[in-house]
Amino acid sequence: MRLEKCWFCSSTIYPGRGIQFVRNDAKIFRFCRSKCHKNFKMKRNPRKVKWTKAYRRLHGKDMTQDSTFEFERKRNRPERYDRNLAENTLKAIKKIDKISSDRQKHHISTRLNTGKVKKRKEARNELNQSIHMIKAPSALKEDSSLTLPKIKVKVSQTLAEENQPMEE
Repeated sequence: MRLEKCWFCSSTIYPGRGIQFVRNDAKIFRFCRSKCHKNFKMKRNPRKVKWTKAYRRLHGKDMTQDSTFEFERKRNRPERYDRNLAENTLKAIKKIDKISSDRQKHHISTRLNTGKVKKRKEARNELNQSIHMIKAPSALKEDSSLTLPKIKVKVSQTLAEENQPMEE
């Protein structure tokens, strides 16, 4: 069973699925679904379309350079069965999975940390721009021009007496 990669979005195409497009120069393009095929026909660049793997790799959303990816390369050459080799391979697979998952967790945590740092910078800039609106209470006591003028409001007693029976 041969699994192909979509030319546009890099997702896997299983046998019997997808669309194959052959250009006049005999170059073969395989697409996982009609969405990718239509975007290709519209001459869209996969690196500029946000949902593709190419975009995610280019903008640092996915891990691109990791030595554990080298183990996943295609190997079409059959190997002779050797019990010791198979045992060592199974042990190595577990180690490689652990290493790749740890690196992926680290990649995700660093991405989240950069977002937090960016939010803090934005908050700090906003505070610096609008610091004139915030004054310390001691500054208000010292400078009376910073406070709002007091306005006296007169309330007639007849209205206040009329409102009291309604509350009961």
